[in-house]
Amino acid sequence: MENEIFENLRLELRRGSLTLAVLAELRREHYGYALRKALSDQGLAIDENTLYPLLRRLEAQGLLESHWREEEKRNKRFYRLSATGGEVLAQLLREHEAIGAALRRIVFGKRLEGGSGHVAELAGTDEASTKPEAEPAGTREG
Repeated sequence: MENEIFENLRLELRRGSLTLAVLAELRREHYGYALRKALSDQGLAIDENTLYPLLRRLEAQGLLESHWREEEKRNKRFYRLSATGGEVLAQLLREHEAIGAALRRIVFGKRLEGGSGHVAELAGTDEASTKPEAEPAGTREG
C-alpha cells in the first residue's frame, strides 16, 4: 500500500517536471527519439507513451512547432519551442524557482543557511525540528 501511494505521488511530481524539461530541451530542435535520449542522458527518462502525447498537447497549445524532414533516409518529425513557448517557458522557470525556494525554506528551514542536514532526517519528527523557533528580541509586533 505504501509503495502504491508513493508511486502515485511520484508520478504527480514528475508530470509537471517532464513538461518543463521537454520545453527547455526543445529550445534546440529534436525529433522524438533524440529528445527522449537527450532527457534520459541528463537523468530524466521518459517513456514514449508519455512523450508523444505530451508533444502533441504542447503543439496544440501553441508552445511547440513541428515539421517533417528526411534524415537518415527516414521521415522524422522535428519539434522546436515556438516564440509563445519560449515566453511560457521563461514564466514556468520563474515559477519553478519560486516554488523550489519556498520548498527549501519549508523543508530545510534554518538548516538551509548552515548547509547541514540530510533528507532522511527531514522526514522524521525529532523534538528539535518540531519546536517553534524563538523570535529574536524586538521583532514581535503588538
